[in-house]
Amino acid sequence: MPAAIEFAIEPTLSAGEFRAVLIASTLGERRPVEDLPRLERMLRGADVIATARDAGRLVGVSRAISDFAYCCYLSDLAVDLAYQRRGIGKRLIDETHAACGPETSLFLLAAPAAEGYYPKIGLRHFPSCWLIPRSE
Repeated sequence: MPAAIEFAIEPTLSAGEFRAVLIASTLGERRPVEDLPRLERMLRGADVIATARDAGRLVGVSRAISDFAYCCYLSDLAVDLAYQRRGIGKRLIDETHAACGPETSLFLLAAPAAEGYYPKIGLRHFPSCWLIPRSE
């Protein structure tokens, strides 16, 4: 991984920067990137926001919800396409899980294009998930 990439927990990440990395990663295809107030609510409702920056430019983000005692739901993992395959996504997952605590299990729903990625970095597949979909 390039030495210039800096990782941090950034609870006050702006919706504009979040939007830009969602779009640059293609996760924006499945997120409300045209609704900045909603992105802002998504960020403010998160318990952990981990970031990856290259010379100050946001190139990756993870956003999670946790009780810090038992579970951590990683709701967004986005890495700019130009920065993928450098270990940034795995490091963001590790930073997020560390911030939630060692007693938590981290889980996520994979985007269809990313399903093959998670086993490669050590996540185990768990076949049972149930969902009430969004109305919008």
